[in-house]
Amino acid sequence: MITNVNPQQIWKNCHWLFFINVQGLIICLRRFELSLAANNMAQAQIELETATTLMLASGAAMELAGSFSPQEYEHQVRPTMSPPHVKSQDFSGLMSWEHAALVEVWKRLRPVFEALPAALTAQHDSFVAAYFSLSHAHKAVCQKFGGGEMGSLRCDRSTATSTLDKFTQSRWQLLDPNRRAAAGCPFRS
Repeated sequence: MITNVNPQQIWKNCHWLFFINVQGLIICLRRFELSLAANNMAQAQIELETATTLMLASGAAMELAGSFSPQEYEHQVRPTMSPPHVKSQDFSGLMSWEHAALVEVWKRLRPVFEALPAALTAQHDSFVAAYFSLSHAHKAVCQKFGGGEMGSLRCDRSTATSTLDKFTQSRWQLLDPNRRAAAGCPFRS
């Protein structure tokens, strides 16, 4: 655990890193889409590999965002994500343009992932595994800060971790519609 560092700064800085990586991920996936449309498999492979690296970096940023105690989160960080510090009663990363753009790209790519050329199977498997790594990191931070017992700032009708599990299921369906590349997925039976 990091000591002598302001938890609010850790939280903010690591989330900034997370969003920068997500912005890069959006760019890579758009370039991946264009490369496939141009039948440029070599470039599509590079873009999917880079997207995988950015997904892993996003997960690492999420892990680092939780590198302080639950007490510090409850008393120093969580209050800053509620009014009067933010304008919304249900503040969430779901409200970011990055989230909306990424999900839009994933939805558009769903048929592409469903009929992916065999030459990209290994890269796609790594990409899906990187998504699960990111999802696991997000859930672990949430769990550390009480998300297994209470709801998120946005939704208190169910625990935050169960909400994240639902998101993981729906995103998995977008990224791996054939459920082929999901070795190690926590939802795999």
